[in-house]
Amino acid sequence: MCGIVGVYGGNTRNIEKACVSIKHRGPDDSGVFIDEKLNIGLGHQRLSILDTSNLGHQPMISNNKNIVIVFNGEIYNFLELRSDLEKRGYVFNGNSDTEVLINLYLSEGKQMLTKLKGIFAFAILDIVEKTLFVARDALGVKPLYFSTEGGAFYFASEMKALFEFDSIHKDLNIESLNRYLTFLWCPGEETPIKSIKKLLPGQALIVRAGKVKEKWIWYQLPIFRGIGADLNENESIAGVTNHLRKAVHNQMVSDVPLGAFLSGGLDSSSVVAFARELNQDIQCFTIETQGKQDNGFVDDLPYAKKVAKHLNVNLEIVTVSSNQIADDLQSMVAQLDEPLADPASLNVRYISQIAKQQGIKVLLSGAGGDDLFTGYRRHYALETERYWSWMPQSARELIENATKLLNTNKSIQRRFVKLFNGAGLSSKERLLNYFRWTNDKTLQSLFSPEFREIIIQSNPLSPMSSFISPLPSNTSRLDQMLALEQRFFLSDHNLNYTDKMSMAEGVEVRVPFLDLDLIEFVARIPNKYKQKKSEGKWVLKKAMEPLLPNSIIYRPKTGFGVPLRRWLKEDLKELLGDLLSVDSLNKRGLFSSQSVQQLISDNDNGKIDASYTLLSLLCIEIWCRAYIDK
Repeated sequence: MCGIVGVYGGNTRNIEKACVSIKHRGPDDSGVFIDEKLNIGLGHQRLSILDTSNLGHQPMISNNKNIVIVFNGEIYNFLELRSDLEKRGYVFNGNSDTEVLINLYLSEGKQMLTKLKGIFAFAILDIVEKTLFVARDALGVKPLYFSTEGGAFYFASEMKALFEFDSIHKDLNIESLNRYLTFLWCPGEETPIKSIKKLLPGQALIVRAGKVKEKWIWYQLPIFRGIGADLNENESIAGVTNHLRKAVHNQMVSDVPLGAFLSGGLDSSSVVAFARELNQDIQCFTIETQGKQDNGFVDDLPYAKKVAKHLNVNLEIVTVSSNQIADDLQSMVAQLDEPLADPASLNVRYISQIAKQQGIKVLLSGAGGDDLFTGYRRHYALETERYWSWMPQSARELIENATKLLNTNKSIQRRFVKLFNGAGLSSKERLLNYFRWTNDKTLQSLFSPEFREIIIQSNPLSPMSSFISPLPSNTSRLDQMLALEQRFFLSDHNLNYTDKMSMAEGVEVRVPFLDLDLIEFVARIPNKYKQKKSEGKWVLKKAMEPLLPNSIIYRPKTGFGVPLRRWLKEDLKELLGDLLSVDSLNKRGLFSSQSVQQLISDNDNGKIDASYTLLSLLCIEIWCRAYIDK
């Protein structure tokens, strides 16, 4: 796992400086390649995982000197690919998966992508063809940002590296900021900076002379390829067991120590259960949040302890005090590159810090289980629609308006409000609305008059709406939602912060639930085995019954969360008052100071629960100070 950066057709003099800005991603080694004739520069920061010798150094040059690669990620089937390439006469000098990519490109060209099983972002320079081949893995586990500013092509693992190039302007993307406030994250290719885009999951491009000549999606989710559910109950259960076991075992290949997240939830517990089959001494990590908790907050620690005892694995409890959030929130946003408003990302960083101190460079994660098998509250909410969606729109609107009168200080009432939020909308609008945190009316009021018109005319849901539009009309609503989870929520939110927070500490996170063979198999499982009425992840739960206690498998669903409502009123109150003061807001000019102050007041008084909206506003201001003001 590493950090990569490059420029084609622009000034290469800041390549080394850009590398330094992401040194945390690869503290073990660094390298730069510059071809002045082609006006191209490639930089690499290495975190040594496979073949830790100098033979794994990057940028790596092919034996014929025609190919140069910078690569971030892991190729889990590299030994199989290498064996095939060796049989066909390709020569290897070391034992890294990077060298496999070089020879695979020489053999297959851009068609090589279809043979890769792993997590990656890479750029391959073909000196003979004068092209740069850039690609990102199928599910977007590894990030890659790019810009075509000034007629050149720039790319990097993190946005902060791109800011080291003088040609990159920092004009704000207001529509993107609106999406951060809508969802807490930004779906699609947009970023807070107009000139910087995200390479999409499963996307690739060809660059020549600094210009993008070809751009395509090389991997589509199974649902878009017409793969339908054709498995019975026993086949589904057995297949989940076999595929997940294989995925975990494949992703444990490492030349350095390996550990695992263990929250006590089903997903992380399943990964650890299979990992222990190969490594009885695997070190696991969990979070303990000290201090008073929010109403409805569930403590995961007892569950994590129970799993660790059941599986007989070591469990490191990482204690987080409530006052740490105020100290670490600003560094979190700066490290994330984007104003993602989810303090749970700090949990990833805290665990990665301790893991690094113990010499562990690789952590297994249960991320992706909810997005494959269901498990989020919105999946349950979707199931409940059958009890009221048949009602006329007027009746649905009446129910929605009635629930908005409930006291949101109580967790069960907050869930009722969320359950019927958007009940009066059309079927498609309602589906997309489940991903919202802040409605359009509130958003429009929050922005200053200067930008309000832009917000009124924009549609934050458009990337997601466009994505599911090609699906056949008979595609189930659950399948549509899972496709949205897998395409957007995973890559733009969960995987994004997981990568940034772990790599901030020089730790690689692997996600067995996102193994492509498993994804393809799960697509063949009927929805009735994924979600049985209110029982999410039914097939995964049945698969894990031989390995985990029922008290873990069938425990209440919780997240890797934090007591945000309390933090905003206590530990973050001073920071909130400072960064979102009238003076600060007026100076920035993005938001209406009057509207924001009213929102703070209503939240403090318990009139509404605007915790995450306020956190989003706070994160945007922190992000502006970290990147725009410098």
